Amino acid sequence: MYKLYSMRRSGNSYKVRLALALLNAPYHAIEIDILRGESRTPDFLAKNPSGQVPLLEVAEGRYLAESNAILWYVAGGTSLAPESRVERAEALQWMFFEQHALEPNIGAAYFWLALVKGGRDLQTHALEDWMERGYAAMQVMENHLKTHEYFAAGQFTVADIALYGYTHVADQCDYDLSTFPAIRTWLRRVEQTPGFVSMDGQPGAEVEEPAGLVAEV
Repeated sequence: MYKLYSMRRSGNSYKVRLALALLNAPYHAIEIDILRGESRTPDFLAKNPSGQVPLLEVAEGRYLAESNAILWYVAGGTSLAPESRVERAEALQWMFFEQHALEPNIGAAYFWLALVKGGRDLQTHALEDWMERGYAAMQVMENHLKTHEYFAAGQFTVADIALYGYTHVADQCDYDLSTFPAIRTWLRRVEQTPGFVSMDGQPGAEVEEPAGLVAEV
């Protein structure tokens, strides 16, 4: 059984939990609160030197970091991972796009505006750039979705999961989705996928709240 270190309200962590739920794959979930420094303890850093979640233990003492790499790993050999060479590349294209255009902007805005108390005041200087670049990224997605139901291979894949993770919380951090009808339709389409779970849902998971971690100040 997989052991997944993740944070409930992290979009990157949610992507992995969603994939595991859709695949009906059991896993042992360990909640890591990055806001309390729980990903910066010596014990966690020994597992993942970057100090980030999600982190998946795929075998005893062997860990895989980076949400989209984990998605690709757990989806291998399933319908979530395209089979043909070009369709795999298409899925990866959108997953790379998510990490360089979407997550650094919408993900950052979500973290500071929705999760960190007082974060808006701390990041006032960055908000304008996040908004501009986040809207630009969503416009690219909107243009694609005007003529496609999904992002790769003509079907629901890990590319959709990767992009859904932060797009679906964009309205919680100042983004207005009213001008993106194709994105809104796609969000509903993803949510109607059999096995879908919300960010707060963790079916198939054995949940552990770590008690021995000491938060950093």
